Amino acid sequence: MLPTVLIVDDEKHTREGLRQALEEQYDIYVAQDADQAFNLMESEQFDVVITDLRMPNKSGLKVIDRAITLPNKPVVIMMTAYGNVESAVDAMKRGATDFLTKPVNLEKLELLIQRALKSRTLETENKQLHERLDAKFNLEGIVGSSGALQQVLDRVKLVAPSRATILITGETGTGKELIAQAVHQLSQRSKAPFVAVHCAALPANLLESELFGHERGSFTGATERRIGRFESADGGTLFLDEIGEISLTTQVKLLRFLEQRTFERIGSSKQQTVDVRLIAATNRTLEQMVKEGTFREDLYFRLNVVQVAMPPLRERTDDIPLLLDHFLKSFARENGIEPPVFEPGAMRCLQAYHWPGNIRELRNFAENAVVLHRSARIHEYDLEPRFRGGTGAAQGSMGDGAGTAATGAPGAGVSPTTGPGLAAPRPGPISVEENE
Repeated sequence: MLPTVLIVDDEKHTREGLRQALEEQYDIYVAQDADQAFNLMESEQFDVVITDLRMPNKSGLKVIDRAITLPNKPVVIMMTAYGNVESAVDAMKRGATDFLTKPVNLEKLELLIQRALKSRTLETENKQLHERLDAKFNLEGIVGSSGALQQVLDRVKLVAPSRATILITGETGTGKELIAQAVHQLSQRSKAPFVAVHCAALPANLLESELFGHERGSFTGATERRIGRFESADGGTLFLDEIGEISLTTQVKLLRFLEQRTFERIGSSKQQTVDVRLIAATNRTLEQMVKEGTFREDLYFRLNVVQVAMPPLRERTDDIPLLLDHFLKSFARENGIEPPVFEPGAMRCLQAYHWPGNIRELRNFAENAVVLHRSARIHEYDLEPRFRGGTGAAQGSMGDGAGTAATGAPGAGVSPTTGPGLAAPRPGPISVEENE
């Protein structure tokens, strides 16, 4: 589909000349005055409006004023035979993106149109991206209705509008980054960057440079200045995942930022000031690390202004059917097939399973079920023994050392290879690898 261009000029030879020059690349409309242009703008949607400045009755400035009020605002290029600085400034203030003098240089005009269309496309894509992020990461996009999850969401609603630093705790795979994204999207910073750093993925010497940046020549291999994640997140939110993995040296710099809101790039003595909200997350017990001397107590208190504790999936068993349905439909759409349906017996087994990998493990299980299922319905005997209460299903809860038995499932406590009471094995049982 060709981009649409409206040409507004009271001189017929100019209108027709521009139409002939541009009609191979664009869908061209013409208007001889502002009123005709207004009517066309009401009935058609334009990507670009090219208007003369001086016209009888209403000037091109009125065309600009009307164009910028349209729901799908076009870019406007002003042209005039009476070019002067004042006219150009006035047109740009009204909302024009550029200014041309007559006689029109067609090469320059085409360049301006292409540049304007590219800018408009980027603006539209940026707006759509923000809308998708708002939909994906607002609270309505978080799946679940259990009491444990609702307590988390209530806390998020309270803290999101504030500037407070947040510490999100919980086991691996419980959705800590999703909650951090929700806090960002519900805050006044939602249109600014959300920058995530996974601290455990970087060695200590690289993490400091990644966070604070460095100057050229500050260390071997630093061939150019690098802007760190703090500067990249200016005006927005910086999410530090696995905060318990950072070195004591980096902890000192992070503490200084939280106290003074300033930092220095590596190799520089110049203070950098940024406006960043910090959200940290960990699957470790920071209080214990403080006692062991591996995490600074003063930094812990600075981070733990507001704590959001994510419940493990075994404490959200009512959410398992909702989450599984969400993942099954998502993966089925990706693969162009119908999602399988879990029979009540199979669902009870899944709700009794302890899910050491939490939501991440359930997600992988759902993808496996969509890709490998051989029928429209999945029964409990289609599940691996560990999901049915066999070996591996009655393991201790992650991180607390307490035993959590999966009871009430067929074959509970029976060896999957030799024990009696198990259904005859069927070819191709559903299986997933547990995430660590």
